[in-house]
Amino acid sequence: MAVVLPFESQPEPSIERLSALTQADMERVNALILSRTGSEVTMIPEVANHLISSGGKRLRPVLTLATAALTGYSGAGHIRLAAAVEFMHTATLLHDDVVDESELRRGKAAARMLWGNEASVLVGDFLLGQAFKMMVEVGSLRALEILSSAAAVIAEGEVMQLAAAKKLDTTEDAYLTVIRGKTAELFAAACEVGPVLAARSNAEQAACRSFGMNLGVAFQLVDDALDYGGSKARLGKNVGDDFREGKITLPVILAFRRGSADEREFWRAALEKGSNADADLERAIGLLARHGALDDTIDRARHYGAIAKDALALFPESEAKRALLEVVDFCVARAH
Repeated sequence: MAVVLPFESQPEPSIERLSALTQADMERVNALILSRTGSEVTMIPEVANHLISSGGKRLRPVLTLATAALTGYSGAGHIRLAAAVEFMHTATLLHDDVVDESELRRGKAAARMLWGNEASVLVGDFLLGQAFKMMVEVGSLRALEILSSAAAVIAEGEVMQLAAAKKLDTTEDAYLTVIRGKTAELFAAACEVGPVLAARSNAEQAACRSFGMNLGVAFQLVDDALDYGGSKARLGKNVGDDFREGKITLPVILAFRRGSADEREFWRAALEKGSNADADLERAIGLLARHGALDDTIDRARHYGAIAKDALALFPESEAKRALLEVVDFCVARAH
């Protein structure tokens, strides 16, 4: 069961401008990605390419290319860093699916379902190794510092989420800390390395980082809402997976806080004790709607999206800036 999230009537945002802006560079990134997944160990390219070729908008590497364009970078280092960002992201997906015991990823069988948990974890490690090799090849110590720090922060965020699983006393602030680590940090790093390569001012580097961080938070909050109010086709995974896995996301935090004693007991039984059959998911969606939890989660996503847009205010008007501003609207509009 899914619910329709209400939105005002307006032209649907897209990332076509961003895609057009980065198309030539993205072709180089994709070629580099394919070349770096090669290995004499047959299973490595099989597992890696299963996920890499399964679609996805390559949003994080595209952001690296776009912020490099925004800040006037004219070298070739952004190609390697964009590929490194995508490898980092792919590695976290492989690892996450093992931790979450996920069956689907981007609408296809998760790699763990085809090759097993061990292969998924180890191929993820291989991709991380390749990512760091490409960072070193670029020769920017600061870019290496940003992306390697991001790798550590992402892992911390995943562990924090694991520790918070099934704990309904998780606060909204604590949850925001988790998603800043596990999701938004890679967005932030992907955006920050562009102006770093271009040797732009600290203010411009910080602005791009702020853009990425707040865009990443908005992106994850929309994902949280879509798990209860989206569709399998849009999610690329089963609706309600977060619910079945006992994940405490923002819609649940809001509904639990606002609910009656009986409703809170339902959430405890469903998420802490694992009583989460289809009928329970249906009731959960009803409670989220009753307490406005999905709408308020999207409102928060809009708030962080607005902060992301404001972060780019110091840059002059350009095609790259317009494309980056539009991608904020696109990320939030996924909840349509």
